[in-house]
Amino acid sequence: MGNDHNGKAIVRDLARQVAEAAQRPEMAAIKQRWKDVNALRRPDRAPVWCRPVGAWSEILPEDSLRCPDPWLRGLERQFRQVLHKVGIGDDTPMQSTFDVPAIFSVTPASTWGVEIRRHRSGAKGGAWGFDPALQTEADFDRLVMPDWTLDRAATEQAMERAHDLLGDILPVRLQCSPGFDNATLGTPAAELRGMEQMMVDMLDQPALMHRLMTYLRDARLQWLDTLEATGLLTPNTAEPMLCSDPIGTMPDGCLTLANCWCAGNSQEFDMVSSEMWEEFCLNYQQPVFARFGFACYGCCENLGRKIDGVLSIPNLRIFVCSAWTTLDVALQHVPKQYCIMWRQKASDVVLPADAATIQRDLLDGARRLQGRPYQIVLRELETLAGHPERLHQWTQLAKEAAERYA
Repeated sequence: MGNDHNGKAIVRDLARQVAEAAQRPEMAAIKQRWKDVNALRRPDRAPVWCRPVGAWSEILPEDSLRCPDPWLRGLERQFRQVLHKVGIGDDTPMQSTFDVPAIFSVTPASTWGVEIRRHRSGAKGGAWGFDPALQTEADFDRLVMPDWTLDRAATEQAMERAHDLLGDILPVRLQCSPGFDNATLGTPAAELRGMEQMMVDMLDQPALMHRLMTYLRDARLQWLDTLEATGLLTPNTAEPMLCSDPIGTMPDGCLTLANCWCAGNSQEFDMVSSEMWEEFCLNYQQPVFARFGFACYGCCENLGRKIDGVLSIPNLRIFVCSAWTTLDVALQHVPKQYCIMWRQKASDVVLPADAATIQRDLLDGARRLQGRPYQIVLRELETLAGHPERLHQWTQLAKEAAERYA
């Protein structure tokens, strides 16, 4: 009981620090910066944001956490991560609330009717490979259309628990958000069928590949129907990268997916032709994108040969220019009525011995992007490679470059 009480005190103290940080005078400017760039207005400078992902294990190792209770430990980790980002100083838009996600159950419990499996190396941080359940055409008959149900009792219990602990510090708010990558269908396709076999299927058994993508598209649309039907939908317009003005109107006062963002990518289709990508990927993503107000497309992939297809998404607002889509190609072929998310290559940021080349690259890119809406984003970090202050350095240099060429 004593440990639980101490854990609550730790979490409440961290929550107070988060609440104070969310009220900083500069937070209004951060949110406006995102809103301006995503509305294609000219911001004071381009917003800058980093996402440590796998590097959190170095920044905030497990043995640095103090709460033994699993729930409190999760909150401690969450709040410490938020406060670390405050120290980094990027443009993270913080909210003065504590959001509790709505809880959904799914039947079958495996979601698809078959289990997602992987081969693992066994080494800490080691590689893994797909171990797909759909080995033969007969295995496709085992797929089940998933059925999601809002667990109102569990959701209310989670809300009450959070309110009892944090409600006097951070107002507790139900979050029933559509999330982020709803139009990314290639990831579950690879998990179910395997990357190599997907490549073969597109050439050797195209009907089977179409069957898989049809199933995944319909499953995603059914999930979106369920989410919208709850009447509890909350917008995803306050998140980094997608932070924006309210999207669209609500004639009957009811929020729908048309008031939200949808993101998607095609990393698993990176190596196929633009024609195959459109046939087996984009055509199945389009009906998902159509449910939403604005779309964001791309991730760690080369979209240089697929720009026309990406621009065919009717509600596209953000084009992701990763390190594999050269900035020159994006600047040449992506019109100014789109916001470019200029993604940095993680290895080019964390591996150099000093920050000189990082500064040079940021200044060069910001100069070329001057005069058009863009974001500077660093994601997919797996390590800081022995440079614990590198995110602080990168953030400061990126902000300086964005200010110089605002």
